[in-house]
Amino acid sequence: MRLLLWALAGLAAVSATGVWMTRAQPFEAARLVDLTGNAERGAPVFTAAGCASCHTAPDAEGDAKLVLVGGQRFPSDFGTFVAPNVSPHPESGIGNWSLADFAGAVRQGVSPEGQHYYPAFPYTAYTRMTDQDLVDLWAYWQTLPADATPSQPHEVGFPFNIRRSVGVWKQLYLNEDWVIAEADTAEVARGRYLVEALAHCGECHTPRTALGGLDTSQWLTGAPNPSGRGTIPALTPAELDWGPTEIAYYLETGFTPDFDSAGGHMVAVISNFAKLPAGDREAVAAYLKALP
Repeated sequence: MRLLLWALAGLAAVSATGVWMTRAQPFEAARLVDLTGNAERGAPVFTAAGCASCHTAPDAEGDAKLVLVGGQRFPSDFGTFVAPNVSPHPESGIGNWSLADFAGAVRQGVSPEGQHYYPAFPYTAYTRMTDQDLVDLWAYWQTLPADATPSQPHEVGFPFNIRRSVGVWKQLYLNEDWVIAEADTAEVARGRYLVEALAHCGECHTPRTALGGLDTSQWLTGAPNPSGRGTIPALTPAELDWGPTEIAYYLETGFTPDFDSAGGHMVAVISNFAKLPAGDREAVAAYLKALP
């Protein structure tokens, strides 16, 4: 009997530890209290972060690309994730969220109800976003049109539909550290911020582990296409022999030095980068050329 009680006590302790480790961490809202958002500054953050690229309707064109109704589908080895409605609609979107709710979602992948978001939402990159950019992004978000279209559920089966398990995943893969620790110039540092944080380039261009986290030891060395069609190319100097000017030109126009043009999801990425200042495209090029 005593052995059974000890076993039950041990099981309870393990369970309690698991519950504690997998809990959703609330965002420290106090760190944003003294910051004022500016929608004009938030617009290029929105563009660089590719928010519309994922959250507009699949067939959206023109001004409709600012209606963040969701519906795009993203296949993976764990199921198909469907982008939700994140427009400012109070019921169907995130119109009832506070700045702290938004910050918790973007930086930590936590919903206002305290649930984990799946990392198909690239908060592992956005967690490096500066507090000021986050506040400016939220200010810009308030200027976007609302839409009442309901979000569609993800198509994820057992056991991956257990959101609590994402808490364990975050223990392994969610941190604010830069992948490339050294940035020798201000230009490279800006490029690092764009590549590793806002534009989340590693989400596509870096291979993943068996658990779906980015294998940062192979940072930007290319990866299988999640759709199952082909591979996504490497961006390291050993594999990408374009010069800085050619990289910056590609990010502006979509044309390669070999007179080819971008396709797939890269079309949306280039559309975003083309709207940013030339200095940002040059900074990305400088960062890529500085990679080991």
